Amino acid sequence: MTTVQEAVRRARAYSAAERAGCTDPLARPLRTDPPEGVRDENGYPKIENPRSLRSVARASQDCRGCQLWARATQTVFGEGPRNANVLFVGEQPGDQEDLAGHPFVGPAGRVFDEALAEAGIERKRLFVTNAVKHFKWRASGKRRLHERPNSAEIAACRVWLELELRLVKPQIVVALGATAAQALLGRAFRVTKDRGKLVSSPLAEHVVATVHPSSILRAPDDDSRRAQMKTFVRDLKAVAKLMSGPIVGESARE
Repeated sequence: MTTVQEAVRRARAYSAAERAGCTDPLARPLRTDPPEGVRDENGYPKIENPRSLRSVARASQDCRGCQLWARATQTVFGEGPRNANVLFVGEQPGDQEDLAGHPFVGPAGRVFDEALAEAGIERKRLFVTNAVKHFKWRASGKRRLHERPNSAEIAACRVWLELELRLVKPQIVVALGATAAQALLGRAFRVTKDRGKLVSSPLAEHVVATVHPSSILRAPDDDSRRAQMKTFVRDLKAVAKLMSGPIVGESARE
């Protein structure tokens, strides 16, 4: 069995074991299931070519590993060059990402782009994705408000994240926020405690976690936002240094 095929098998087994109890409040699905025979017994679509990132992305559009698909407009798969040296992982697509079908294009994406520019990192060199590929939300009038995915939903998406990691093979993995960090590094990991530190992990040569850019948008005032943005940019500058050469020590920051 190839490495990629083994990744599919292991991730699907993990997801099937943990996704029990994955529910969604919507009584009536907004989209219909794909035809019989397209998906396996756990709700995962068959991948025509598991060694092709494009084929995997195409298959993810028909994922039914949990119920989040029913309320989402579409699957939002990761984007970026197949040979990207750095892979960023966020939590899940937001409202605008769900509508556009691209990761990090909403308000948090604009903060992310601004911070990358300040850190001297070109986004076109990165592969950017999320731990969960469907938008989880609750209605508030005419607005769709973000809801944090639960552990079963994160587990159900593990197969797609693992395939992205296996196929891109980044040297640097950056987790943005608690959900992404715990999906990659385990539930005991705390971004508040280990932010900016290099983490030993089989995922990549260098693994580091920082905050999600949406946390900057939630800051209570302008001064807090500026301070949080400055610290976020500092974390990304450390990633920029990793991109140009290894950093020795427990922290990726200066």
